[in-house]
Amino acid sequence: MNSRKLLSETRRTFSATKVHCQQPSRILIVDVTSPSWANTCSVLSEALENTLCLACSLTGPCRVPLLSLYVVQNQQECLLPFTQVKENFARIQACISELRSLPREGCFPQGGNGVVQAVQDGLQQFKQYSRHAAAGGSANSSVEITILTSQSGKEMVKQLEKKLKDVDLVCLRRIQAIEVLKRDFLEPEDVEQCMPAEEPSSNDIAILGMDIDVQTIEDNVISLEMLFKTWLHDYGTEREHLQLLLPSGGFSHATAPKTTLTCLKCDLQERLLDPALLSGTADGTMRAADFNSPCQMAAWPATVLYKLQVVKALKSEGVCESVLYGLPFIIKPTSCWQLDWDELETNQHGFHALCHSLLKRKWMLLAKREPQNTSPNWNIMVHSYYIIVPSDSATLLVKAVAIRELLLPSTFPALLAEHPESVHGLIESALNSLEVEVAYNPLHLKSNLYKYLKSMLYKPLLRQQAQPRDQRPERHQPKQHQSRVKATVAPLLMAPSPVQVFRPAAVRRDSCERSLLPKE
Repeated sequence: MNSRKLLSETRRTFSATKVHCQQPSRILIVDVTSPSWANTCSVLSEALENTLCLACSLTGPCRVPLLSLYVVQNQQECLLPFTQVKENFARIQACISELRSLPREGCFPQGGNGVVQAVQDGLQQFKQYSRHAAAGGSANSSVEITILTSQSGKEMVKQLEKKLKDVDLVCLRRIQAIEVLKRDFLEPEDVEQCMPAEEPSSNDIAILGMDIDVQTIEDNVISLEMLFKTWLHDYGTEREHLQLLLPSGGFSHATAPKTTLTCLKCDLQERLLDPALLSGTADGTMRAADFNSPCQMAAWPATVLYKLQVVKALKSEGVCESVLYGLPFIIKPTSCWQLDWDELETNQHGFHALCHSLLKRKWMLLAKREPQNTSPNWNIMVHSYYIIVPSDSATLLVKAVAIRELLLPSTFPALLAEHPESVHGLIESALNSLEVEVAYNPLHLKSNLYKYLKSMLYKPLLRQQAQPRDQRPERHQPKQHQSRVKATVAPLLMAPSPVQVFRPAAVRRDSCERSLLPKE
C-alpha cells in the first residue's frame, strides 16, 4: 500500500505540471548487442516504420508528439534527436534506414552501462528541448522511455535503480524494459503473454516513485508493432472520459450503504483506428461532427466528458446487430490522477461488480447520453443512445444504437421451405470448398494500407524536391504541409492484439454478422 500511495503522489505532482500536450514524448533505446540482432533488426525497423506512418497520417493532434531514438553499441549513440513526428516522416525514414544498416550480430560485446547512459542522456536532452519549446510558447512536460534489449528485464531494473537514484525524474512518466527474445527461448507460459499488455501487469515495478514496466516479447513484426501502437492510445489522465450513471436502486436513505456507486467513472479507449481519420488533408483539423454531433462519441482526443444515464436493461439475445452503428469503444475504470487511491479502488471494485452481474444475468444496458451544454446552435436537446455490452474481461463495450428518427423501414422475407435440389447442391459444393476457421483474426489479413500511406507521405516531398529552386518557398515563409492524403481510404479494421480480445455476451444476428471478436 505504501508503494501505491507513493506512486499516486508522484502522478499527482507530475500531472499538475502539464500545460498543453497530454501525450508523452517518446525515447526509444535499442540495444544492438543482442546475439539475435540480425533478425531483430529487420522486424524492429518494419514495425517502427509501420506505426510511425500511421502517426504521421492521422489527422488531429499528433499522438506521438516527439520522438528520439538511441542505439547502444560499445556506447550509446543518438540516431534521432528529439523530432516532431508530424510532417517529418522523411527524416524518420532516414533514421530507420540507418538503423537497418547497423552491423549485425557478433560485432559488439554484451554488457556495460550503455543502456543506462542512453537513459540519462535522453532525459537531459528532453529537459533542454522542453526549455526551448516553453520559451517558444509550446510545452510538452512528460516523456516515456522504451528500452528494447535481450538482457534480463529484472537485471535492467537493478541497473536503472542504481544509476538513476540521484537523477531528477519529474518529467519521466514511465520506463518500459522490453526483453526481446526468439520464440525458441520463451518458456511455454511466456508464449501466451509475449504480446504487450494494454494494462499494467504484475511485472510492473515501482522504484524511484515511478513505473518501470517489465515485459517479455517475441521478436516478430506483429508483436513489436502492437508494442509501438500502444503509443497511439490517449494518455491523458487529467480527468475521467465518461461517467456511467446507474439508478440509485431500492435503498431508502436509512438503509442505503455509506458508499453509493450510482456513478462509475470510466475511461474510453479506441478498439481500432477510425479509417476516416486517414483521409483528407493532414492539416491538424478534425471533422466537426466528431465533437459537436449529438449522435457520436469520440475517444480521441478526450476533450469532452461524456455522461451516459442507464435507462434500461436488455436481454443479450434481444439486440439486433443491424441497429448498432459507428465505431466501438472500450470502457475501463478510470485512472484519473485527481482521484485519491481509495476512490480509485472503490470505483474499480464497482466496475468489476457491474461486469460480473451483467454476465450472470446475460444483460446489456441501454444508456442515454446527457448533453454537455446548451448553445445557441443547439437550443433543442438531442439525445443519443448507446448499448453497453459486457465481456469476460474487466472491460465493457459501448456502441451507438439506432433511434426512431434514424431507422429506415426494412423487410425480412421468410426463408423458403423448399428449393430445387440442383441449386442446393451447387451452394453446398461452394461452401464445402471454403477454409473454415474457428475465429476471425484480423492479424491474418493485410490490405497494403501501410504501403499506401507511405507512398502518400513521400509524394509531396518528391514534388517539392523537383520544384525549381527559384520557385521554392523562402525559409522565412510558413512551412507547407508535406503529408497530404488526398484519396479516401476505404473502411478498414486496424489489427488488434490477439491477446487483448473482447469477448462479448451473445448478440442476436438478424441481418448482419457479429462485429466483435471472440477469443482464439
